[in-house]
Amino acid sequence: MSYINENFLELQESYLFSTIAKKVAKYTEENPDKKVIKLGIGDVTRPLPKSCIEAMHKAVDEMGISEEFKGYGPEQGYEFLRKAIVENDYKSRGIDIAEDEIFVSDGAKCDTGNIVDIFAKDNVVAITDPVYPVYLDTNVMSGRSGKFNLQQGTYENIVYLPVMAENDFKPELPKQKVDMIYLCFPNNPTGTVLNKEELKKWVEYAKENHSIILYDSAYEAFITEDDIPHSIYEVEGAKDVAIEFRSFSKTAGFTGVRCGYVVIPKTVKGYTKEGKEISYNQLWNRRTCTKFNGASYIVQRAAEAVYSEEGQKQIKENIDYYMENAKIIREGLEEAGITYYGGVNAPYVWLKVPEGKTSWEFFDTLLQDMNVVGTPGSGFGPHGEGYFRLTAFGTKENTIKAMERIKSKGC
Repeated sequence: MSYINENFLELQESYLFSTIAKKVAKYTEENPDKKVIKLGIGDVTRPLPKSCIEAMHKAVDEMGISEEFKGYGPEQGYEFLRKAIVENDYKSRGIDIAEDEIFVSDGAKCDTGNIVDIFAKDNVVAITDPVYPVYLDTNVMSGRSGKFNLQQGTYENIVYLPVMAENDFKPELPKQKVDMIYLCFPNNPTGTVLNKEELKKWVEYAKENHSIILYDSAYEAFITEDDIPHSIYEVEGAKDVAIEFRSFSKTAGFTGVRCGYVVIPKTVKGYTKEGKEISYNQLWNRRTCTKFNGASYIVQRAAEAVYSEEGQKQIKENIDYYMENAKIIREGLEEAGITYYGGVNAPYVWLKVPEGKTSWEFFDTLLQDMNVVGTPGSGFGPHGEGYFRLTAFGTKENTIKAMERIKSKGC
């Protein structure tokens, strides 16, 4: 008899965005004459930068030449891309990261989910709430969560760090010792940020408690304000306690191409039960060599092109386009009298649901009355109830239309 991993039975319903897709599909099937505008899932709409396309074409041509053909590449990523990442994303900001501390992958979603493999099952996990569902769900799958409390909407062994308007969307340090801390800034879903001093508190906590910060900075390219750090390693001491995740998905429109990377400094250590120090870099490298054959050569050449002079110019144009959409959303909500947050350093706007509605009820109102799709805050966790996320990744035309519908019909 084969036995299932019963931790999967602790997962709640289906994945958030799958639920949304099913609801939207049902509505459009029943109302084929309605033009639905989707500002829910964080998928990009702008074409890939021309520099990336040209690099991919060149790489494809190389694959047809015997002398240039590439088979299995380095599991950790090709040297040309790792070098470009080090030079442009870290050294340019005065951060000393080595090439062998970079691990190229097929996206940050995989990395943030797979990273749990190198941590003990009995580690205590802290997550901000609301939160990107992958952090929580993969720890549920790994058996760290304990049982789900349906009444409270929380797992018994997870430490929840509320981020709400009441605390200015700045999570407070845990009142108990935790081992793994998930932080995402600029934040998904709230679109809010922490400055360097606020991040420093977390680094100090991690050092004092021998904890590890799992820092998702997938949206750092959207930062517009000067005092907001693009990397946790801008904080002194972070290289001893933090693992950082980056992605080309939103920065360069690679959602359908798939490429990202994780940074694990060799100074980030974990411990055996006997107290022996072990490098997490060493463990992740071993896991990578066992479970991953590397991102494709063609994709990695496209990622390298992101760092070219033309590539930087082109991705900036796309990012500016999305941030203009964020401005349109913010201004539209303001005109409609709806309280909102974020959208200044991130492509997400987090709005307060009108009094008397749940976030899913507000979802239904937007879909049925205005034919606009967003994401219910409660789908990101119990402290997301009462909020709602809109994404700036749509087309400008659709973003304008969506806000006109919201302003004209009210909520």
